[in-house]
Order: sequence, then C-alpha cells, then structure tokens
Amino acid sequence: MPIIPRPDPGTPDARGPVRYLWWLVKSQPVRVLRGTFFGTAWMVGLTIPPYCVSRAVDEGLRPGDMGKVLLWSAAIIAAGCLNAVLGMMRHRTMTFIRLDASYRTVQVVIRRATALGAALPRRLSTGEIIAIGGSDISHIAHVLTFVGPGVGAIVALMVVAGLLWPVSPVLTIVVLAGVPAVAVGMTPLMRRLQSVESEYRRQQGALTALAGDLVGGLRVLSGIGGKDLFGERYRERSTRLRAEGYRVGAVSSWIQSLGVGLPSMFLALIAWLAARLAATGEISVGDMVAVYGYVAVLIMPVYFLIETAYDFTRGVVAARRVTTLLSLSPDVTDTATVPAPPAPAELHDPATGLTVPVGTFLAVAATEAGAAIALADRLSRHVDSEVTWGGRALSGMPLDEVRRRVLVADNESYLFAGSVRDVITPPGTGGEALVAALHTAAAEDVVEALPEGLDAPLPNQARTLSGGQRQRLRLARALLTDPEVLILVEPTSAVDAHTESVIARRLREARRGRTTVVISASPLIHDVADLVAHLDGGRAVTGEHHQMLAGHPGYRALVTRDSDDHEPERSVR
Repeated sequence: MPIIPRPDPGTPDARGPVRYLWWLVKSQPVRVLRGTFFGTAWMVGLTIPPYCVSRAVDEGLRPGDMGKVLLWSAAIIAAGCLNAVLGMMRHRTMTFIRLDASYRTVQVVIRRATALGAALPRRLSTGEIIAIGGSDISHIAHVLTFVGPGVGAIVALMVVAGLLWPVSPVLTIVVLAGVPAVAVGMTPLMRRLQSVESEYRRQQGALTALAGDLVGGLRVLSGIGGKDLFGERYRERSTRLRAEGYRVGAVSSWIQSLGVGLPSMFLALIAWLAARLAATGEISVGDMVAVYGYVAVLIMPVYFLIETAYDFTRGVVAARRVTTLLSLSPDVTDTATVPAPPAPAELHDPATGLTVPVGTFLAVAATEAGAAIALADRLSRHVDSEVTWGGRALSGMPLDEVRRRVLVADNESYLFAGSVRDVITPPGTGGEALVAALHTAAAEDVVEALPEGLDAPLPNQARTLSGGQRQRLRLARALLTDPEVLILVEPTSAVDAHTESVIARRLREARRGRTTVVISASPLIHDVADLVAHLDGGRAVTGEHHQMLAGHPGYRALVTRDSDDHEPERSVR
C-alpha cells in the first residue's frame, strides 16, 4: 500500500493532541496490526535463547548428553535467525507507520492552511508554522513506535513473568511489581518535560518569526538605523530561548540517564536474587542461567517502555500545536445565498462609505495603515462584511467565483521556487500576455539581467533578487491573471521614483476599462488615477486628485508628505 500521495488523508480528530495521535493510529489499521505482530513476535522471540540455554545446561551439560547440547544449540541458532528476520520486518513496518503519520500530518496541515488562506498569518505566527514543519511532525511520527515495540514490550514482560513463575514465584512477583515502579518513578520527570518543552516550543516559534521579520526587513532597518536595535532584541530573546533549552536538556538528560540506570539496577536486583536462590539450591544452575538470560532480555522491553513514554510526552506537545492549527476556521465561509453579478458591477463598502465604480482606476491613501488593509480584505471578501457588489451582499456570493473575479495582490505575496516563467505565469497564459505584463510592471530589465532569462531558476521567495525586483515580478504575476477587479496593496513601495512613475502610467493604460484599486500614498500613482480616496477616521472622502489636494489638507499632507498641513499617522507605505 503506497504511503504518499493520498488523494484524501482523512478527517483528523483535532479535539485534542491524544485524540489526534489515536486518529493517526486508526488511519492505518492493517499496517499497525502488522507492526504490533512483528514487534511482539520479535520481543517475545528474545526470550527463546535464554530458555534454550537453560535446557542445554540442565538436559545436556549436567548429565553429559552431547546430543541434547547440540540439539539445543541448533535451537539457539534457529531462534537467532528467526529473531533477525522478525527484527528486520519490525523495523521496516514501523518505518512505514512513521512515514504514513508524517505525510498524513503534512497533508492535513497543508489542507487546513490552504483553507485558512489569508486568515492563517493573522491567527498563527510564521514561527509557529515553521516549527510544525521543522520538528513537530517528526516528534508526532515517533509516538507511533508504541504500536509496535511498545506493545511488544508489554507482551514480552508478561511472557518473561510466565517463564519465571515455574522457576521462582518470588522472582516473578519482583518483576511484575518492579517494572511498573520504574515507570511510575519516571512520571514526574515526564510531566516536567512536557511543561518545559511546551514553553521552549512557544519561545522558539516567536524567535523564528522575529528572525523572519528581521531578514525580510533588513534593508529597511539598515536604512533607518534600526538594525542594531532589532539585533539586540533578537539576541535577548535568543539568550532566553537558550536558557529554556538548557532546562529542556536537563530534564531530557535525567530521563535518558534514569532510563538506562533504573532498569539496570532493577535487573541487577533480580540477578542477585536468582544467584542467592541458586546458592541455596532452590533453583537449578540451568534455571539460574535462564534467569540471567531473561534479565538481559528484560532490558530491551523496559528500555522501549521508557523510550515510548519519552516520545509520547514530546509527541503530545507537538500534536497540540498541530491541533491548534487544525482547529482554526477560515474568516469566511462559502455560503452561496445570492448569485454574483453577471457583468462587471460597482463595489460599495458601507463601513467607510467608499464606492468603487466599474472600470475605474482608484487610488486609496489611508491615514491609518490598518484601515487600508482592512478595506482590501472587505472588498475582496477575505473577511465577511456588509460590502455589496452590484447591490447584493458580497458575503453571500459563491466564494470560488469571487476569488476568480476579484484578486488582491500585496507586496509580500509568496514567490515559489522555479523558473521565472513558472513563478509568474498562471496556467493557460504566456506569450504576448507575459511580455505585456512584464512591460507594464517595468520588469523587462529584471528578466534580461538573468543569464537564462525567463528560464532562470529562482529560489523560494526569489531571495536572490532585490526587493524592488521581487515586487515587480509580483505585479507582473497579478496582471497576468487579468481579474475583473484587481486590488493592489503598495505595488511600488520598493522601487525608485522614476520606475514608479513608469509603472503608474503603464498600469493605468493596461487596466483601462477594468476596475483597479491601488492602495498607496504615492503621489505618482494618485496623479494618474481616475479617482482618489482618503481614508481618515474610518470614513472615505473621494474625488479627483487635484481637487483633493486643493480642498483636503489631510489628504494633501498624506500624499505630499507636507507635515505643515496635517500630522498624519504612518501610512500603508
């Protein structure tokens, strides 16, 4: 049965971390049963050689019967070969089980992240998401070890107890009471590990998000002299994370050391009792040898039980992060109660009073940065609101059609790895449309500067390019989709004034007759717009650019950066 890809990974149980782990087990019942069988058979098979040795001593060596010695020696060799095969099958099956759990988790996480869309970065930090893919999935997969060696360890413990009972009931009682005592002795450390591991993962996610922000804004920080300030903040958080890591390491080291030390001391006690019983004649020499063998065998199941408890503790912490993501719901639901307008129609936002006429090139400047972003979310139905499209509630229209006809493109949208052509070209487009989009975005020089042109490979987020180059490629990609309504968020914030002027004119011409909303405070964009809107205090004032400059001091101060007229808050730029 193939592990990946799965057309449908199933519906995860996100009601809690333990329920999610159990869902992973139930999702592959045949493989889990196979792993349990091989794990149990392998673990129980380890008890066969000690038993054969005891028979060889009592039935062969002591009476001097070499035939029995050879017979039991052959049985030992056969048992060793069988255990080797069982061990190989156990390891192979458990690898498949862990891989299935890993890829199934990847699929459900990606599916939920895709469903959340723009809501995801508002609900979880980048660091949290990176932590899921970086380490949590691996920890979750290792929890499933308990379905193979874990179950086998319990069965092997019962088998050893059954073999010891005819030899000595006292030894049997010590074994049955001692193993749970060892496990209970580890419980406080397991709880402590879960606590410090959760805190460590939280701080790790926050620090990863901060690192991403620093790298993404390094040029800006250097330009305004803030690099040292943010660097010091990163060092402080990194120091706190390191200290928390030491606490995790301290608990983990105690668990690892006690995981080896306690079983060894416990098994040494059993061996000492067996030697005492043999010395007093209560058990035979062969039985004593068998007990020594069983003691050696017990090291393996006891170790697996402690290791399983350790993996389970870390897995619960990791699964809790995954279930947190899986429990999130999108900001909008696909409730199609009214049809979308059959033809291009105006958008109206009652919250601000803004109306976007059909086929208009509208530039929006906002005194408050958050107000402009919220407006873009409402007009594109990334949040449900009272916005109407053609006089009907946008929130009641089919979501797929809204996404097809209304596009929001911001200057931080993701650029996947691949050739330039693949990165910016939607399926079914290219040729003249691609050339035209690159021209409009003033991105021809970006492509020409690459040795392989459109076929040049780009890494994730096109990190080998400058901020302005990436921004122009994002704009070209948005233009290639050719939506009915295009909403651009700061499409030229990272380019120089000359390039911005060229883009503004070309964008106005390329989108003539189609609705375009550009959120930007750039006077170069506002100068070519059909209409401009000023968002201030939650309301929109609309007019032509030159009229707004003359009649609205707040707008003039925001667009021309003239602090004598008005002291605006930081704009979207």
